[in-house]
Amino acid sequence: MSIADDTVHYLRANGLVLTTAESCTAGKIVTLLSEVEGSGEFIECGYVVYSPQAKQRLLHVNPQTIETFNLTSVEVAREMAMGALRDSTANVAVATTGILGPDDVDGIPAGTICFAWAFQVADECRVFSHQHRFCGGRCEVQKYATEYALQYLTRFHQRVLQGEKGEPDER
Repeated sequence: MSIADDTVHYLRANGLVLTTAESCTAGKIVTLLSEVEGSGEFIECGYVVYSPQAKQRLLHVNPQTIETFNLTSVEVAREMAMGALRDSTANVAVATTGILGPDDVDGIPAGTICFAWAFQVADECRVFSHQHRFCGGRCEVQKYATEYALQYLTRFHQRVLQGEKGEPDER
């Protein structure tokens, strides 16, 4: 089975409905999942937000977070994921922001992608995030990041099921 098939099966088995907040993956997470028959029941919506203004307007990312940490940061990814959940009926969100390449930007190496996974559990949001650097051309990095985001969705959800509260917000 493919990662998309596995993810849709996991969403179904765990009563999860997904929303995404994608920058560098440009909607490929939702696209990949949508190729699986029956996946529409488990996808609420997907945001594709490249500009800082779109991240602020649609996902409520704080301009100070962008100014302080840069667009390619786990802090921005966390706010993107929480913002996607805020205006959604979904109970899980995946966010990506990063630099596909081929060039480095603002001293951040090409292939650097920041991820966040947010889970709505009762009245609280549990968020996990991290940064990973992929090697390859733009299209390869985008593909790897899309698959990585889905692989880690199940891993972090398992941690939520085990009672983990997520990562503390260090700001």
